[in-house]
Amino acid sequence: MTKKRSLPTAKSPSAISIPRGFAEVFSELKQKIQNARLSAAITVNQRLIKLYWEIGKIIFEIQQTQKWGSRDIESLGNELQKEFPGVSGFSRSNLFKMRAFYLSYEKVSQTVKQFEELPVSQIPWGHNVILVTKIKDTKERLWYAHMTIEEGWSREALEDAIASKFFHRHGKAITNFKDRLPEPQSQLAQEVLKDPYQFDFLELRHGYKERELEQGLIDHIQQFLIELGQGFAFVARQYHIEVDGDDYYIDLLFYHLQLRCYCVVEIKTTSFKPEYAGKMNFYLSAVDDFVKSDADNPSIGLILCKTKKEFTAEYALRDIRKPMGVSQYEGITTKSLPKRLQQSLPSIQEIEAELSNSPVDTPKKRFKKKRVKS
Repeated sequence: MTKKRSLPTAKSPSAISIPRGFAEVFSELKQKIQNARLSAAITVNQRLIKLYWEIGKIIFEIQQTQKWGSRDIESLGNELQKEFPGVSGFSRSNLFKMRAFYLSYEKVSQTVKQFEELPVSQIPWGHNVILVTKIKDTKERLWYAHMTIEEGWSREALEDAIASKFFHRHGKAITNFKDRLPEPQSQLAQEVLKDPYQFDFLELRHGYKERELEQGLIDHIQQFLIELGQGFAFVARQYHIEVDGDDYYIDLLFYHLQLRCYCVVEIKTTSFKPEYAGKMNFYLSAVDDFVKSDADNPSIGLILCKTKKEFTAEYALRDIRKPMGVSQYEGITTKSLPKRLQQSLPSIQEIEAELSNSPVDTPKKRFKKKRVKS
């Protein structure tokens, strides 16, 4: 017969002192865990998160009423782990994370029923740990939890979104959507755009041109689509339209599945200029006439610039008829020419000497004798 294991006592050589109420708390948590396992496997996410919420609440309350210390919590975790050897997650650090998890949303939800309506109850525990440890603001945590559900973010994707300050960029583009689109499309369109866009996946040479930036985005189309956000489908690059016998080419054309409309994207390597809005207005009119079907909503435009001045952008869009937004981008890594090419180029002294037909001291080779090494 298997000998029944008992809780450690103060007389045991390796035991620590048992705080008041330990047996009652252990018994209560043991019952909750057993109930959770009876109705569903503990790895089922929503039941697991609900269980962790309840454990965190109990730990917080017992600390408040009976002044449990860190070693008491550790002892509780050890006993729970022994009682449920096939269930992980009851380490001292994880129990304190459960406590922090409860406190993070205590004021948002005062009952478990209300808690289950929060988006944090629907995402994995690992995601919740990231939100609790890396974000202080409750509203921001709940927003990231909602986006995790909507976008299907992995833990790595969630961490990347937090690192790129996605919350603070989301819906921040300067637009005229409110005055040019009906509700609820105008609100959704505003939320679709962000400012600034992060192009840290690009490495371009210093002084890059618009075509090079455009090519870089196409070469990294997957990362670009991720940065644009869920719902964007790539249609074409340099999309051709003909008006009055003249040829025009749209930098990038997308279709947004939720908005059910085309999105024209124009890329600039300069600061925003008011005339960019006029050109975008022309493109959107052409797309609505030649590309959009009767089932599609009005097309929207996004002007991506290296920098922008807010009042200039707002004034430029105020009386524009077509719906569009202005955002800037950042994060591009610039690089100089390869060293071997730098070495093959003439120095200032060589150029001046060649033009004046006078010798120079260094280097001894003449400009016309320079060769690029293969």
